[in-house]
Amino acid sequence: MALPTVAIVGRPNVGKSTIFNRIVGERVSIVEDEPGVTRDRIYGTGEWLTNEFHLIDTGGIDIGDAPFLEEIRQQAEIAIEEADVIIFIVNGREGVTTADEEVGKILFRSKKPVVLAVNKVDNPEMRADIYEFYSLGFGEPFPISGSHGLGLGDMLDEVVNKFPEKKSEPYEEDVVKFCLIGRPNVGKSSLVNALLGEERVIVSPVAGTTRDAIDSVYRYDGQDYVIIDTAGMRKKGKVYEKTEKYSVLRALKAIERSDVVLVVLDGEEGIREQDKRIAGYAHDAGRAIIIVVNKWDAVEKDEKTMRKFEQEIRDQFQFLDYAPIVFLSAKTRQRLGTLLPAIQMVSENHSMRVQSSVLNEVILDAVSMNPAPSDKGRKLKVYYATQVAVKPPTFVVFVNDPELMHFSYERFLQNTIRQAFTFEGTPLKIIARKRK
Repeated sequence: MALPTVAIVGRPNVGKSTIFNRIVGERVSIVEDEPGVTRDRIYGTGEWLTNEFHLIDTGGIDIGDAPFLEEIRQQAEIAIEEADVIIFIVNGREGVTTADEEVGKILFRSKKPVVLAVNKVDNPEMRADIYEFYSLGFGEPFPISGSHGLGLGDMLDEVVNKFPEKKSEPYEEDVVKFCLIGRPNVGKSSLVNALLGEERVIVSPVAGTTRDAIDSVYRYDGQDYVIIDTAGMRKKGKVYEKTEKYSVLRALKAIERSDVVLVVLDGEEGIREQDKRIAGYAHDAGRAIIIVVNKWDAVEKDEKTMRKFEQEIRDQFQFLDYAPIVFLSAKTRQRLGTLLPAIQMVSENHSMRVQSSVLNEVILDAVSMNPAPSDKGRKLKVYYATQVAVKPPTFVVFVNDPELMHFSYERFLQNTIRQAFTFEGTPLKIIARKRK
């Protein structure tokens, strides 16, 4: 189920990024536990009253040398395209400006729900000065202070109230849903067309819960599949060419509705930092993953080329060491037949369950052979393990003290489970819990 999207819009220096950081809190982290994962601070995940949502900070958009008002207009247009609800930030100390009115006109024409927040209202005496902002036409302005965290609760109450109604997924449980993500021009659309053209068994186009997305439903080898399209990717124009970071947000929406994610790389261009950013979100979401190297027909190669490229992928995507790699060409359909069997395989692994008795035999044998190191005189003791969920496979390990479960030992347990069972293509989640 795709989360609602909230965009923070406003002219420069009204405090958009401060409010963004307040809402996402510790969810946006500069230091990552796993190697090879990088993050943009332009978007994050917020939560209010048990409602999770994507949050966009348009202040993080780099539009180069665009004129001042043109930059504001482009930021607002992107927010309009992507968001379900818009937070319009203005500066309470400066009053209504021409730039505020310009942004307000664009947002008003969008007909999207808008919550007007007057920032930098740091004390009660300043509240009397916010009423001029009624002139922008968005109803009651909410006085807030990003720097002190004042008034954000009332503002977020209103934001959550404007969320669209949740829609149920229109597919049966046994349908395998997958999406293709990656940088622009890596050949995602060509690969979708090649898959559909190869099979020619499209059952029906179904409108997805992601705005303007069309899901392609078809059957192959007795299994029903859905290719989830990504809203907005078809729209061309200077705004999207200059704001490539927004492709990640559209990818997130598709990832949330998918069982399997194909991370598409350009075999000609090689690996880019953006590839790792996008792949990192599929990993964080717990989806089954296949790395697809497209345009393999255009690569000059010998008998060692594929092995070298695969090694480079393993070096650059260390956090995806479980993901199989498929080399193909959407243009020539070279090796295209290897893709759907790989999708079926990782989908089955993503939803596989392991018997508790067999799991414990494997875990306890491994722990006895390789016990956890001592930490300040204390030692982790593993008593019992059980699988509690699928998609991704999730295991609870009962221990004497969860604080003693170091990240490296958690990785050891994950690798132990992988070696004993077939979990290729899916991340594993381990939760340490104190035995009662």
